[in-house]
Amino acid sequence: MSLGDSQDGGDSTRPDDGGYGGTGQTRTRYHDQGNGGVYGGARRTKSSRGTVTAVGVVVLLIAAIAFANRGGDDSPKSSTATGGSGSGSNSGSADGPGAAPTAASGEQPVTTKAADIPSGFAHNRQGAQSAAANYAVPLGSTAMFRKDSRDRIVDALFTPEAAAKLKGPLDKAYSANLLTRLGLDAGGNAPEGSTYVSRVTPVGTKTVAYGGATATVEVWYVGLSGIAGEASTSPVIASWKTRTYDMRWSGGDWKVVSYSEKDGPNPVPDDGRAATSDEINKAINEYGGFTYAR
Repeated sequence: MSLGDSQDGGDSTRPDDGGYGGTGQTRTRYHDQGNGGVYGGARRTKSSRGTVTAVGVVVLLIAAIAFANRGGDDSPKSSTATGGSGSGSNSGSADGPGAAPTAASGEQPVTTKAADIPSGFAHNRQGAQSAAANYAVPLGSTAMFRKDSRDRIVDALFTPEAAAKLKGPLDKAYSANLLTRLGLDAGGNAPEGSTYVSRVTPVGTKTVAYGGATATVEVWYVGLSGIAGEASTSPVIASWKTRTYDMRWSGGDWKVVSYSEKDGPNPVPDDGRAATSDEINKAINEYGGFTYAR
């Protein structure tokens, strides 16, 4: 999961959205496009499937680490809670989830950043949902494939106790062997002339439980991952995931204690033309990210 401003050509370390993107590793169908290359219809190769499997292993390992961390959570309990507006007012309670309207709350999510990540979310349900949506972006980004930026992300998003437990296992998960299998160098960069894509776009959030000082929030998102390049055997694919965050109000903001992930819900793919590598490169470099609010 460096935080630069924009990408150029093969430098996958500086996407336009601040270095944050998305992961997601399920198979998708590419359609025949004549001479469009791997992005125009060529079948996925064994190398490409191996890449998906490799990243899937990382996701499972992180989920296992997160589950283990939950056992040590001694989150303080609060007898009071500040209610949110709009979707926050009926989007769940400590007794269980409730219906969350699709309309946004209309409230400004944040005005500050920490490590280039939105911070200072409201101490209510709406704030917890906005925090979870925004945190999904850096945790699924190309920045997670480099130790320096990965450590900054973990320190910014997790409680100090959770961050200390997570860094070592993450270093092992994002190993040199994994980077090689993904087609990246030791620094997490794609081959010259190619762009490594890892970007998350949240689609919606839901409060599963809320207790004032703690919250459990689900984020449904679509992730893009792969290498955009004419010679790539791992073309950029899209996948749908749901990530669950256990969060704690700590130091004046929502922090992650642990998280887990599952596949879907997956929409039925359409029959549109698969983009060429040049089109994917152009889109990744030109379309920036957002600050997400409930």
